[in-house]
Amino acid sequence: MSVAPPSTVRLESRFARDLPEMAVPWQAADAPDPRLLVLNEPLAAELGLDPAWLRSAEGVGLLTGTVVPEGAAPVAQAYAGHQFGGFVPRLGDGRALLLGELTDTGGRLRDLHLKGSGRTPFARGGADGLAAVGPMLREYVVSEAMHALGIPTTRSLAVVATGRPIRRETLLPGAVLARVASSHLRVGSFQYARATGDVDLLRRLADVAIARHHPAAADADERYLALFEAVVAAQASLVARWMLVGFVHGVMNTDNTTISGETIDYGPCAFLDAFDPATVYSSIDHGGRYAYGNQPIVMEWNLARFAETLLPLLADEQEKAIELAVGALGGFRPAYNAAWSAGMRHKLGLPEGLEESVATGLMNDLLKLLAADHVDLTSFHRSLSGAARGAAEPTRELFLDLAGIDGWLERWRALAPDADAMDRVNPVYVPRNHLVEEALQAATDGDLAPLERLLEAVSRPFDERPGLERHAAPAPETFGSYTTFCGT
Repeated sequence: MSVAPPSTVRLESRFARDLPEMAVPWQAADAPDPRLLVLNEPLAAELGLDPAWLRSAEGVGLLTGTVVPEGAAPVAQAYAGHQFGGFVPRLGDGRALLLGELTDTGGRLRDLHLKGSGRTPFARGGADGLAAVGPMLREYVVSEAMHALGIPTTRSLAVVATGRPIRRETLLPGAVLARVASSHLRVGSFQYARATGDVDLLRRLADVAIARHHPAAADADERYLALFEAVVAAQASLVARWMLVGFVHGVMNTDNTTISGETIDYGPCAFLDAFDPATVYSSIDHGGRYAYGNQPIVMEWNLARFAETLLPLLADEQEKAIELAVGALGGFRPAYNAAWSAGMRHKLGLPEGLEESVATGLMNDLLKLLAADHVDLTSFHRSLSGAARGAAEPTRELFLDLAGIDGWLERWRALAPDADAMDRVNPVYVPRNHLVEEALQAATDGDLAPLERLLEAVSRPFDERPGLERHAAPAPETFGSYTTFCGT
């Protein structure tokens, strides 16, 4: 491991210092022939990092973890988790490293984290701890698209090809993703701490989470209950945003449920094409646990598991602690419903003050029409502003039930929807699944042009631009059914 000049970048080690029981000092595997594939220059500048320096050999070394600043102490983080409903008491960063924390130009503390940086003591089975170019670029594209859509998310700073082939079904080029998060604390972190039986560790972890993400809880009469309530609210808002744009996470395990309310882990994820609540894209979700329509229910379940970890901090008597937790968890559904309903009102351009029963009836009837005809969700919502301006045919063409959609459009247009407001919230471009696959395959073969074009589209999702028509169109019928993989 090399040491960069201390003036280059300063990384703190707060997680390792505050929670040493959950941090294993480790170092990244060597990258024999590193090559920077993509660098997020605006994010680099936001972090106070010089993009030109990051492109240097030393900067690329930081992005692969092979060159770390003086005083930095990379660690693999310990956590547990429910994976597809089954509890695993020891998961952790099997192929990832927290390089440390840095303070960005806005004064916010951010994690700098690597994925695919080599096997750690938490690696399971025969896992090599490495990652391939394709899955790391998928996370880069989708996380940056989510950010551009205004959805809380981890961010991608860079993807570096390591020059080391890795074996999956075939030999693939290896890569490391450098990602940024407000932290990597997750429900699984609390599950790990609770499983140790060390209440002091659990309390310190909760205090770190409060200080870093929900500082208002520190002033509450019951700070740990306030922490739980804040996480419930953050996750209710987050999942509502996923549902509004048709995002399917694909692996909503408790170790992928953040305390901050950011989306994390873009493995078997995708955006809906045809609207169907039963849609599953993950190759390993055989029972449909994490189907698109199940996501709110699963998040509520995950938060119940979070509540269980906090019981020793909520009250001395378990019965009282359970009562408090159940009461707070009861806020999830109203919060989710309110966030989703407000988002749909904006997407449909509905006027302020519209009676709730009218709006709800309109929304429910629309969902039935979309599901019955398997309508492309993104195309439908974007076309609606044209319908509000009098050009309804592009919307009608998406449906088989013309009488149904005509009746719905008549009711909706009578409310004088705001077309300009709709264009500000309904994207033209999302990472279309067929274009993601095309870009990743080309990049794996050494051609980055399709990836760059895709990033150009999704980084400004609401601005329709000439030359990007293909990126606004649904997948051709020849694309067929779509399956994604976790990338391990």
